[in-house]
Amino acid sequence: MLNQQQLATMLALQNKMNSKVNESWLTAGYGFLRAAMVESVEAIEHHGWKWWKAQNKDLAQLQMELVDIWHFALSASIIDYKGDVSAAASAIAAQLAQSQTHVVFDGVDYYPGKQTLLDNLELMAGLCAAKRFSVPLFMLIVEQCEMSTDELFRQYVGKNVLNFFRQDHGYKSGSYLKVWQGREDNEHLVEVLESLSSDDANYSDAVYAGLKARYPTQ
Repeated sequence: MLNQQQLATMLALQNKMNSKVNESWLTAGYGFLRAAMVESVEAIEHHGWKWWKAQNKDLAQLQMELVDIWHFALSASIIDYKGDVSAAASAIAAQLAQSQTHVVFDGVDYYPGKQTLLDNLELMAGLCAAKRFSVPLFMLIVEQCEMSTDELFRQYVGKNVLNFFRQDHGYKSGSYLKVWQGREDNEHLVEVLESLSSDDANYSDAVYAGLKARYPTQ
């Protein structure tokens, strides 16, 4: 289960990133749950659902989609609590503490713990389309995708910090170098993450510093 420190770190990073894009993002009317719905459908594609042809589940891509969905879910939660990150963290923690995952949608009771991953992805997409998000359902899907909450945290922070790093080093103007020493920045990020402990209270700052130490100065 995600702990309070991890929740606080992720929500603070999400608020910071959204503010970098638009200082007035809280009242801009962005469709964060619409975005989460689209990502959920993309996750279904990576899982495979076509009974008339052979398909293989792409677990790595599924996990990446979940990280993206979590970005949008956190954003929606911050909006629900009018920018109060602490209140959003408490609300998410309360949902995580639920002993059983139970979803009522369109008058029907669903028990995701008894459903397949594909059915749960479809349920998540439907909830997002109805402007709703179930944290317990999402976390169950994370588990079904063979991903720990610590790994979700690690990948989330890594992607968020890399996005900041790109913006700070000329991504928008086109001067950013995506390839360093013959490798893409994503590859460098993986090595930086592996060298650090995600339990560090200053984890996100350490990731940024690790990227900066590797980035060409000229």
